Amino acid sequence: MPRPLSPHIFIYRFGYTMSLSILHRFTGLTLSLGFILLGAWLTMLSLGESHYQWLTSGTMGLVLRVGLALWLVAFLYHLANGLRHLFWDAGLGLERAQARRSAMIVLVTVAIAALLLLYAFWVPR
Repeated sequence: MPRPLSPHIFIYRFGYTMSLSILHRFTGLTLSLGFILLGAWLTMLSLGESHYQWLTSGTMGLVLRVGLALWLVAFLYHLANGLRHLFWDAGLGLERAQARRSAMIVLVTVAIAALLLLYAFWVPR
């Protein structure tokens, strides 16, 4: 007797939970790649001042800052959505209206936290 097949992906309507799930996986991958770049940055730092100045000056410095900003936003989203998943694992917030509300809370929280942290990091004092 053949095993039943899972429903095809096109049967489902693309919704907010699917897009947030895909974004959660993408940010997890981004964080993993970011740790590799962090290791490269620390290696450049350990090689001496000339290597570090090359990395932080000019165009490379701007690329590094933008990359760190995106990495920070990915971290904030992955953290907030991970907490949402922990609540789901406990059986809380599984109803459709609750899931939509928690999705909006995650997105608003990430937006506010990202704006505050990016302002703190980028605005010179």
